[in-house]
Amino acid sequence: MSSVSKNAIRTSIDLPRDLHRRVHEAAAQKGCSARKLILAGIERAVDEAKASRPRRRLSLHPPLIKPAGRRIGAAADEQVYEFIQLP
Repeated sequence: MSSVSKNAIRTSIDLPRDLHRRVHEAAAQKGCSARKLILAGIERAVDEAKASRPRRRLSLHPPLIKPAGRRIGAAADEQVYEFIQLP
């Protein structure tokens, strides 16, 4: 019976010889398999990518900078001309 989960998907990648050797050396130094070391690296890269994306947009309610001047509010069309200087 295989130690690989039924939920796992087998994939393959081509590694440069030097990187392959370094992966196996690093795994031996850590006392784990190359597979475990590679999976840990992939999980770390995915977690970092997820953390760098903002979770939600910044809310502007209330505004970051208080508006300057007089607030008009919901003025009727006729009242708008009182606030606007027309030539």
